[in-house]
Amino acid sequence: MNLNKLMTIQDDLDKHIEVKKGLQGQDLLDKKILALQVELGELANEWRGFKFWKENPQPRTKHFKGCDNCIGGVSKNSPLLGPYNECEICKSNPLLEEYVDCLHFILSIGLDLNINIDSLKEYFSPKKMLDITDHFLWTNKKILDLYENIRDRNSSKAGLLYLNLFNSLVGLGELLGFTTEQIEQAYLDKNKVNHARQESGY
Repeated sequence: MNLNKLMTIQDDLDKHIEVKKGLQGQDLLDKKILALQVELGELANEWRGFKFWKENPQPRTKHFKGCDNCIGGVSKNSPLLGPYNECEICKSNPLLEEYVDCLHFILSIGLDLNINIDSLKEYFSPKKMLDITDHFLWTNKKILDLYENIRDRNSSKAGLLYLNLFNSLVGLGELLGFTTEQIEQAYLDKNKVNHARQESGY
């Protein structure tokens, strides 16, 4: 995964949003950290492995029963696709999409903290727990550790705590079965969607 490339792309999106929403000069770091927690929860919800009360708590890796854009797997907007083709939304992987949303926010947080990716690159090493539920909880703790450090104005540890969080998120992606190539492509695809949403008044 080309982190410098993704950081540059994320910086462009962040600036686009700040200008579009009139947020220039505002400190959005606490909101981004909360957004990352929410996205991590949405990722867990798509993973479903903690839902012991469900008959079949398997991860959601495709949209079921169509979506707003299709009927029975046939796109309403493209009737020529035929009865065996899913629309573009149904082809997407909701689990991967939620993971990429987490990546968007962790990159944005790194930008706000002025993290120098080049100086940390040699220390990037995915960390993994043995159990995915445990890993979700552990990642959430890493988010809180970073937030508490920032809130208490103890910025000397922010780089290390950010690195720990990033390594935990990358490890979670591996536990969920994503390759770095899948993640990077999904990130690039979602970035286009995010820019388009800003233009459409999202």
